[in-house]
Amino acid sequence: MKKKFLNFKLRKVVHYSMILCILLIQVIIAIFFYNEFVNGKKLKFIKDQLEESRALGGLTDNSRKDFRAAQDYLQKYMATQNNDDLQLYFQSLRKLKINFDKIGEYENTSPKLKKSLDAYRQDANKPVKLETLIDSVYKNSLNPPSNIENEPFEPAKYKNDFEDFKIQTRTYADTVKKKGFLGRLKDAVTGKVDVQKESTVITMTNNKTIDISQVKSKMDNTIRSMDQHYVAEVKKMQQLAAQNQKKNLQFYSNFSKLLVYSNSLIDVYENAINDFKKELEKEYNEQSSANNQIRTNLVLGLMILMFIVSILIMYFTRMAFIYEQKLNAANKEIKKNLNFKNRILGMLSHDLRSPLKIINIFIDKIHRTTKDETIKDYLKSIKFTNSTLLLQSNQILEYTKNENAEKELIQSNFNLKEEISSIVKVITPYLETRNNRFLVTDRIPENVDVFSDNIRINQIFMNILGNANKFTENGQIDLVMNTEPAGENKICLITSVGDTGVGISESDLGKIFDPYYQGMVSDEVDNLGAGLGLNLVKEIVELFDGNISVESKLHKGTKVTFRINLNINNNGNIKSK
Repeated sequence: MKKKFLNFKLRKVVHYSMILCILLIQVIIAIFFYNEFVNGKKLKFIKDQLEESRALGGLTDNSRKDFRAAQDYLQKYMATQNNDDLQLYFQSLRKLKINFDKIGEYENTSPKLKKSLDAYRQDANKPVKLETLIDSVYKNSLNPPSNIENEPFEPAKYKNDFEDFKIQTRTYADTVKKKGFLGRLKDAVTGKVDVQKESTVITMTNNKTIDISQVKSKMDNTIRSMDQHYVAEVKKMQQLAAQNQKKNLQFYSNFSKLLVYSNSLIDVYENAINDFKKELEKEYNEQSSANNQIRTNLVLGLMILMFIVSILIMYFTRMAFIYEQKLNAANKEIKKNLNFKNRILGMLSHDLRSPLKIINIFIDKIHRTTKDETIKDYLKSIKFTNSTLLLQSNQILEYTKNENAEKELIQSNFNLKEEISSIVKVITPYLETRNNRFLVTDRIPENVDVFSDNIRINQIFMNILGNANKFTENGQIDLVMNTEPAGENKICLITSVGDTGVGISESDLGKIFDPYYQGMVSDEVDNLGAGLGLNLVKEIVELFDGNISVESKLHKGTKVTFRINLNINNNGNIKSK
């Protein structure tokens, strides 16, 4: 079960699942911010419009109040004929017009309200400017019709024969309340009888003796004359009343039409604003519901993803503890193996030293006994190589004794030119094994004695030249050496090794100094090695406070340049680092 839990493929799936969850969490957070800011702004915009629609509703309510006030003032004016009431009537209508103008201003900035108003205006009559109607009615109000009381009336003269009579007249009225002229006129036109009645009693006395039959005849003539007079007067009054009624109807019909038109406008604005407000309320509720739904879904999704991430973290935590246990066990095993390795290395280096010393003894004996100069040169090269191996075995033995000690140079006095010449002689036969031409340009001055580590210098040259020979066949290897001052009692050895071999790709150039790195040309080279050469060279160059660089192009060769600083042994004065 533990092996299944620690399966690499399973860990890979879990790893990518966690990355996916984190990406989804970021997407959810982005959507959440979008919903809060963008959709929040939409919701705020709708809410502001809704508040404005409510303010418009207040304007329609005020318009309704102004309309009722105008009706009241008109009725008062019709009853009292007071011009102040007429002015208040027009003042109320103008307030109504101001409210309509405010609604019209908002209509120009709100397409939705304009659409709603246009729909109701199509059902109404052809719109006319209210201001034009008010001005027209106001002009007509300046010329009101005349009242009946204002008409001149003079009773007609009639003949009578009662100059000798004394006449006394008494008038008696009933209890019905007396009405004004318009009220009486209205009752007269409609034929109502509940009007105040007056009775007149005429008493005539005469001191002369008269003939009763003549008196009766005169009375009949007088009454007949009076009847004719009052019949004519009543007809005249009826004609005047009819004329005044027609003029009054025409005069007051303009006011009524204005009120009717104003009322229709109020209905249009009121209905349109109510529809506009209902539409905004519906849109606001839908947007608010959508925002809340998105917010709820995002929070739910975030909780689920966080739960999954928590489980994955728990998985990795458990796996980390298990791997920590395995690493501890592996470290113990590694230490055990290192101790065994050091014992083996110590034994090998110790056992190698005796044969190498014996080889040097035999080389010296052969050198003394032979007279062939060529053989003597070969013997020198062999002894140099053997001595190098002996020194390296000593270093390995020292390292196994104290592997934690810092690397340092083991310095000695030697002639720089002679030391490097010996290295060149030893390496030349090795380079010729792959049919390579070896060209050496030695610009090192004569008699330059240095105090430094010749074994480390030997390792640098052997590794770099060995690599050049390994990656080059039937080509050419160039070795160029030069020196320059590097400060007081110091000299800098500048060396470049160029070859015409397979070269190094650009992707490998930055990694060639990494331990165990072998590059992308492994299939083109036999006996590639462990990939430690250049890494060791870089470490050694840095011990000399130097630097190393590589220039190369694939299939066009490689050039390695290094600089190392050496202490000069000047007149027997040793300057050590």
